[in-house]
Amino acid sequence: MRLIELEGLELPKKRSEEFIKVNFEDLFSYDFKNTKTYELDIMGLKVVKDEKNYGNGLFNISKKIDSNQVVLTINSNIPEPICLIHKIKDDETFFVNSLKIEVKENVKASVIEVFTNTSTNSAYSVNRNFDIEENANFEYAKIQDINEKNYFVFNADINQKKDSKCKITNFEYGTGVVINNYINTLDEKNCDYELNGLVKSFDASNTANVIRTTHNNENSISNINYKHSLKDSSRAVFKAISIVNDKALYTKAFQNSNTILLSNDAAIYAQPHLEILIDELEASHGATTGTLDKEQLLYLQSRGISKELSYEILLKAFEKKIYDNIEDTLIKEFIDSYKRQSYV
Repeated sequence: MRLIELEGLELPKKRSEEFIKVNFEDLFSYDFKNTKTYELDIMGLKVVKDEKNYGNGLFNISKKIDSNQVVLTINSNIPEPICLIHKIKDDETFFVNSLKIEVKENVKASVIEVFTNTSTNSAYSVNRNFDIEENANFEYAKIQDINEKNYFVFNADINQKKDSKCKITNFEYGTGVVINNYINTLDEKNCDYELNGLVKSFDASNTANVIRTTHNNENSISNINYKHSLKDSSRAVFKAISIVNDKALYTKAFQNSNTILLSNDAAIYAQPHLEILIDELEASHGATTGTLDKEQLLYLQSRGISKELSYEILLKAFEKKIYDNIEDTLIKEFIDSYKRQSYV
């Protein structure tokens, strides 16, 4: 099965403005021997047909192979995060999975998902719909730890009602090809949306984060913050656009990308972008790229700390803000204790 040969499937073009610098060629042309739906190990959940029209063609890959969508409804406050573990083991297989998470009115909830694999030449295309009702508070954390010679496509469509809060934190640790695609259209008032990401790449890993946020109503906040530490010949793309339309008075829209390059061959393409159609707002965007501070490294080594440990201390200080932004202490503990060998 080649994605480019699926009848009626319109795939994103590499040269399109939204996906510029994202290399789809190998994924779209590879001939996978099998296709499968990855089944979540949760009994009793409702299954519906996914009939939504999304903002770009990446969502349609999963829908073309399997249009069913599992629905996880959270009706009341939950004291601990719901944890979903995905383990891809089959070689030469294209997996799909679609899940809608509904967080009902006035509910506070959190979810963790972990994606790992031991496969070769396989791919996993994941669709997520987050429906967050009025005055609900939802926190979501995701760990991606995908091996080389494997692909992972994660598509998130976020729908927030008024006075709701959604916080997403994304951790990328693997060496494969990973594409994250986030869409949030803030149609109602007083929505609070925060998207954080930590990309720790090495070897020849290739990671892209493509983010589109649209403000259509008053007093909403979007805050997008990514940090990258890249070494060896790893590559990363950060492509974010925030649109503030003329009815979205008193919006706050922020974007930030910070990158540390740990080798001469590592590279980042960072393009934060704001499209503003009103004056009554707060907005900022920026991107920085650099290396670890040599003076700080020398200072630590002059105090008897080894070069390797000095690197680790400075990197942890650089990455700390992403961890600190997590509100749920149990999610923090999970992230801190994560080890790949426990989930493969």
